[in-house]
Amino acid sequence: MTDRPKKAFSGGKVFVPFLTCGDPNIETTEKLVLAMADAGADLIELGVPFSDPTGEGPVIMSANIRALSAGVTVDDVFDMVARLRKKTDVPLAFMTYANVVFSRGTEEFVRRMARVGADALILTDVPLEEKDEFALPCARAGIKYVSIVSPASSERVDLITRRAEGFVQFMSPLGVADEIGGLCTDIAETARRINAAGLPCIADSEISTSEQAKRMSGICDGVVVGSAIVRLIAEHGEDCVPYVTELVKAMKSAVRG
Repeated sequence: MTDRPKKAFSGGKVFVPFLTCGDPNIETTEKLVLAMADAGADLIELGVPFSDPTGEGPVIMSANIRALSAGVTVDDVFDMVARLRKKTDVPLAFMTYANVVFSRGTEEFVRRMARVGADALILTDVPLEEKDEFALPCARAGIKYVSIVSPASSERVDLITRRAEGFVQFMSPLGVADEIGGLCTDIAETARRINAAGLPCIADSEISTSEQAKRMSGICDGVVVGSAIVRLIAEHGEDCVPYVTELVKAMKSAVRG
C-alpha cells in the first residue's frame, strides 16, 4: 500500500482542510474533495457524521446535524471514498468518534477503510490508555492511527509521541492562532518534542485567516482548517465549491509562504 500521508509530508509544509461528509449532501462533499485536491490540499480530513460530536464546536456540530438530517450514512462515506480513489490520490483521513467505529466492528471498519483507499483514522474521544483497541487493528489493516495532543496533554506529549505513527495532530478549540504568547508558545514546544521523535506535527487551532495559517505554519509542519470551510459550506450550500476552492488556494499559499 502506498504511504500517501508520508509522501504528503515529504514536500514541505502541508495544508489540511477538514469538512463534514454529507454537509449539505454527499454529492457536494465529493465535489469539494476533488476541488480541494486540485487547489493544493496536501491531505484532507473527512469528518464522518456522528449524532453526539461532543468534542466539536458549534460550527462543526451543526454540520454533523445537517449531514445526519440529510440521511447520510457511514456506508455513503465509504462509497464516496471508493469513487474518489478512481479520480485522486490525495491522502484521506477519517475523523470521527470511537462509537462510530466500534458499532461497525473495529476490525471490519478499518479493513473497509483500506479497501476503499482511505489512509488514516483520527478518533477525537479515545485517550491514550484505550488507544490500542483501535490502533492495533489499524496497523493490521495498513491504516495510520493518528495520535492527538492538546494543551492539556503537555505532560504526556513524549509518552503519546513514542506510541504514535504517521503524524501527530495538536488540537485546541481555543482559537490559539489569535494569541500572542501562551498557547502558541506551548504549540511550538510541543511541535519541537514531536519532531524530535521523528514525526511531523500539524495544528488544528480554529485558524480562519491566511495570516493565522502563515504564522502557525512557522511553528508546526502543517495547518488544519475546518470551521472556516464548514462556515462557507453552511452559507452557500450546494453552491459552495468555488468559495471553498478560493479559501483553500489562499491558505495553501500562506502555509507554503
